Amino acid sequence: MDLGLKDRVYVVTGATRGLGNAAARALVADGAKVVVTGREEEGVAGAASALGPDAVGVAVDNADPRAAELLIETARERFGRFDGVLVSVGGPPPGFVADTTDEQWRTAFESVFLGAVRLARAAAAELDEGGVIGFVLSGSVHEPIPGLTISNGLRPGLAGFAKSLADELGPRGIRVVGLLPGRIDTDRVRELDSLSADPEATRRAAESRIPLRRYGAPEEFGRTAAFLLSPAASYVSGVMLPVDGGVRHGF
Repeated sequence: MDLGLKDRVYVVTGATRGLGNAAARALVADGAKVVVTGREEEGVAGAASALGPDAVGVAVDNADPRAAELLIETARERFGRFDGVLVSVGGPPPGFVADTTDEQWRTAFESVFLGAVRLARAAAAELDEGGVIGFVLSGSVHEPIPGLTISNGLRPGLAGFAKSLADELGPRGIRVVGLLPGRIDTDRVRELDSLSADPEATRRAAESRIPLRRYGAPEEFGRTAAFLLSPAASYVSGVMLPVDGGVRHGF
């Protein structure tokens, strides 16, 4: 299938590793050009270099109020157009309600929530018909995940924002989509597993609750993201799509 991605230009945040990087790799593999971001200059440069000439890196934090303008401007200057954005950001620190501090909540809100809102608003103002705004969220949109209190608080709010945005931008022909990854085999998920007394047992237990009986590969998430961002998904908007091996049991 031709996804129609050739020469289209996307901004992908948090793309130095993990899910954002997997999405950027899938987009480039299918002919798109990407502006990839991350907080650290070295990591951004390495990710962009690995992606090749169809990628450019910008070291910026999603929480920076200047990030959105800088990234869209970079897309236009480097590649001549701007077709969409995938907002991905590293998960906030794990912890239970009693363990989390006001400062952790504030920092996570600025990066995970408000940074995403700013990027989406800026993209909405710049995109033409056929543009797309995507959010990498979490299965916690539907059901809280034990030990991830801050994420449980912020991700559902972003899903609500995304749904509202989809309604507002639909008449202009701009789509808004969300991806809800489950247990994808990234550094972040391995780190969470390692917090237990027996990480291997924790992983086996998690896999036993997944109908496909395994963690997903980052590439599987990346291909799903590339499809949703592509013109091939031109009539898909306002959805929150689980990428979780079937672990969500609701319709």
